[in-house]
Amino acid sequence: MALKGKGRFSIIRIACAFKYAIQGIFYATKVEKNFQIHITCGVVVGVLSFLLKINKTEWLFIIISIFGVLALELVNSALERTVDIATKEIKPLAKQAKDLAAAAVLVYAIMSVIIGILILGPKLIMLF
Repeated sequence: MALKGKGRFSIIRIACAFKYAIQGIFYATKVEKNFQIHITCGVVVGVLSFLLKINKTEWLFIIISIFGVLALELVNSALERTVDIATKEIKPLAKQAKDLAAAAVLVYAIMSVIIGILILGPKLIMLF
C-alpha cells in the first residue's frame, strides 16, 4: 500500500490516494445501509433543487448539507470499524465512541433537513 522510494508529492502517490478514496466510496455505497439512504436522499434533494431552480447561494447550502452528511457518515463507519478492531468485547467507552460518532451524523442530518425545508419548502408550497 505504501509507495516507498517515491517522492512526497509524486503523481503516483496522488493517484493512489484518489484510488483508495474512490474504493472507500464504492465500498460504502455497496455495503453501508445508512450511506445508501443518505445518497438516495441527496439525489432526491439535488433533483428537486434543480427542478425548483434554486439560486447559487441556495445551491451552496444544499451541496454543503448533502456532502457534509455523506462525509460524516463515512467517518462514522470508519470509527465503528476502528473500535471493532480495537476490542471484541462490549466496553462502555467503545459504545460511547460509536454512539457519539452516530450522534454527529444525526445532528448534521437534522441541520441538513432544516436547511432543505427552509430552501425547498417555500418553493414547493408555491407549486400547490
